[in-house]
Amino acid sequence: MRQKGHIFDVLVILVFLFSVSTITKASESKDGFKRCEHIVKQWASSSLDSEVKDDKHVLQNLLFFLHVPRTGGRTYFHCFLKKLYASSLECPRSYDKLRIDPRKPKCRLLVTHDDYSMMSKLPKDETSVVTILRNPIDRVFSAYEFSIEVAARFLVHPNLTSATKMSGRLRSKNTISTLDIWPWKYLVPWMREDLFARREARKQNGHSVATSTNPYDMEEMVMPLHEYINNPIARDILHNGATFQVAGLTNNSYLTEAHDVRHCVLKYQTLGDYVLKVAKKRLDDMLYVGLTDNHKESATMFANVVGTQAISQFTGSTSHGDHAAKNNSEQSSSLIESDFDANYHQSNSSYQNSSQISSAERGEATKENMTAGKLMDAYESCISNLRKIQSERRVKSLKKISPVNFTKEGRLQVSEALLQEITSSNSLDVELYKYAQTIFANQHKRMLQNKIVTEQLDSWFDDSYSAYSWESISIAIAIAMLFVLLFAVLFVTAKRRKLKLKL
Repeated sequence: MRQKGHIFDVLVILVFLFSVSTITKASESKDGFKRCEHIVKQWASSSLDSEVKDDKHVLQNLLFFLHVPRTGGRTYFHCFLKKLYASSLECPRSYDKLRIDPRKPKCRLLVTHDDYSMMSKLPKDETSVVTILRNPIDRVFSAYEFSIEVAARFLVHPNLTSATKMSGRLRSKNTISTLDIWPWKYLVPWMREDLFARREARKQNGHSVATSTNPYDMEEMVMPLHEYINNPIARDILHNGATFQVAGLTNNSYLTEAHDVRHCVLKYQTLGDYVLKVAKKRLDDMLYVGLTDNHKESATMFANVVGTQAISQFTGSTSHGDHAAKNNSEQSSSLIESDFDANYHQSNSSYQNSSQISSAERGEATKENMTAGKLMDAYESCISNLRKIQSERRVKSLKKISPVNFTKEGRLQVSEALLQEITSSNSLDVELYKYAQTIFANQHKRMLQNKIVTEQLDSWFDDSYSAYSWESISIAIAIAMLFVLLFAVLFVTAKRRKLKLKL
C-alpha cells in the first residue's frame, strides 16, 4: 500500500510540474506574442504615416528601380534604362550592404536588389520608385533553377575547396559578382556546397545517371525542389521575399528595427498582415508597377509611363546629346551583358536637376527624336539579344549536371501537393501579387486615357497650327499686295512730279 501511495505521490508531482511548465510556456508564448505584436504594429504605423507629398504619377529627379530577383528586372535595366540614362547618371551600385549613401553622390538612376529601406538614404521628395512583381510560384521555381544554374558553373573544379578559392578571387577584385548580390550571396554558396556533396556521393556509390525523369526531383544530381523550399535558408530569404523586399524588411535592410520585425513575423505568421498592408501602401506610392507575366503589355506601359517622362526631362533642357556618351553607354552595357557574373558597372556621377545635365551626360533618349514607340523597338531588339546570351549560359551550366534540364514542360511534373505547399509558404506574396494586378489594370486604364487625351491635343494643335498657317499666309499676301500697291502709287506720283518739273 505504501509503495502504491508513493507512486501516486510521484505521479501527482509530475502532473503538477507538467501543468506548471505548460502554464509557464503558455504565459511566455502569450507575452512573446504581445511583445512582437507591439514591435510590428509600431513599425507598421510609422511606415504607413509617411506620405508621398508630390504627385506619384510624375517622374522625379531620381529614379529608384527596386529590383525584385527573378522578375526580369535585368532586361529592363539594360534594354530600357540604359537607353534613357547615360552611364554617368547611374548611382554607384549598392548591392549586398556595400553601404554607399546615394544622397552624397549626385546621380539620377539607382537600380539595386536592396529593399525599400533604401528610401531612408534617398531624398524622398525627389525620388520615384518603380518595381516589377511576378507570380510567386513561378518566382520560386526561377530562384531554385537560377541557384542551381550559377552553382553548377563551379563544377569545373575538382573539389569544393578549389571552387571556393576561385570564388574568393573573383570577389576580391574591384567588381561586384553574383556572389555579392542579395539574395544570391546566400543561396548560391549553399547550393554550390550541395552540388559538390552530391557529386562526391555519386562517385562513391558508382552512380552516374539520375534514376528519376522529373528534373525537380533528381536527388542524385541536385537538391530536390521539395527539400529546397523547406530548408531554413529558403524560408528565411526566399518565401514571401517580394513582400519583405517591398516593405523594406529583408535581412539586407537598412532599418535598425528590421531584424526584430522579421523575427516576430516569421515566428507569428498572423503578424504578416501588418507587413502586407505596408507593402501594399508602398506599391500604391510607386510611379510604376510591372508584371513579369504580362511581359509585352508591361513593357509597353513602362515605355509610356516612365520612358516618355524621362525623355521629356532630358530633352526639355537640350535637344542634342553627345555621341561619346552614347558610345560610353553602349560599351558599358555590352560589358555587363557579356559577363553578368563578373562585373556590375559602377560610376562616380552626380545628383542634379535635369536642367543641369550636360549634353555629354545624356543617354540615347535624346538621340534621333526618341519616342515611346522607338524606345519599344529598341527594347525588343535588345531583349532578343539578352535572351540568346542567357539561354547559352544556361545550357552551358546545366550540361554539368545532365540530365537535369529545367523547362516549362518539366514543371508540369511537379505534384499538386508541392505546388500547394509553395503557395502556402508564400501566402503574403500571393496576396501582394493580386494587389499588384489591380494596380497594373488601373495603370493601363490611365495610360489609355492619357493616350487618348494626348492624341486629341495633338490633333487640336495640328488643326490650330494648320489654321494659323493659312491665316498667316493670307495676311502675308495681303500685306505684300498692299506694299506693292503703295509702291506703285508712290512711283506714279514721283514720276508725275518729275514731268511737272521738266515743263
